[in-house]
Amino acid sequence: MIPIKSAKEVDKMRRSCRTASEILDKVSELVRPGITTKEVDDAAAEFMQGANVKSAFLGYRLGHRVFPGNICISINDEVVHGIASQRRIQYGDIVKLDIGVIQDGWVGDTATTIAAGMVDERIEQLLRVTETALERAIKIAVEGTRLGDICAEIEDEAVRNHFSVVREFVGHGVGRRLHEEPQIPNYGKRGSGPKLKTGMTLAIEPMINMGTAAVRLLEDGWTVRTADGMPSAHFEHTVLIGKDEPEILTWRAKTQLK
Repeated sequence: MIPIKSAKEVDKMRRSCRTASEILDKVSELVRPGITTKEVDDAAAEFMQGANVKSAFLGYRLGHRVFPGNICISINDEVVHGIASQRRIQYGDIVKLDIGVIQDGWVGDTATTIAAGMVDERIEQLLRVTETALERAIKIAVEGTRLGDICAEIEDEAVRNHFSVVREFVGHGVGRRLHEEPQIPNYGKRGSGPKLKTGMTLAIEPMINMGTAAVRLLEDGWTVRTADGMPSAHFEHTVLIGKDEPEILTWRAKTQLK
């Protein structure tokens, strides 16, 4: 991606990301046992309409496939890209919400994982570790850091807690388009890859599995599930690379774990 240099463009990117995070907060509050994922998706659409923004996901094309949802909503062993339906959220489910909006031509992208009720200790740990992996990666996302260092931080946090990282799906640059270069895998070698530059905006998004790293794509052409049926967690922030410190553009004031 080309780093953003104009202060006006940076402010537009900040606003888009702030809107995405505000909508994610509102949608997160709706997650409870008994609600359908379609009801959550419909509410997200209303929040977007109220904010005068468009979904970055609705109508997104990948070859002949067109994404039909306003947000991605994935449950339990669904890793990412889940499609809303009449399925009801059950007590003890972990629900991944991925929000992308387009505002004034700029994309804000963010995600979280929420427990709908009490979950066992190992699942709680999975959520904590995934969020910590994101925090570790963001902490070093400054000018001059090698991309591989960010990727290695995520992998290290997962592996040392006996979890695995998804390898087929990655974070990415984001700005004028939802997916820009560079790709940001959740694994990597320290000291490798290009150096980060001030003005880059990156969507860093650990996807960490309780069991095997292997995943499979469902027949709908979008939903990704773990190959062994074990739970998966997903957290994401859009980050602005700075000279001395990163700026989390999708920072959320509310606690992400219930």
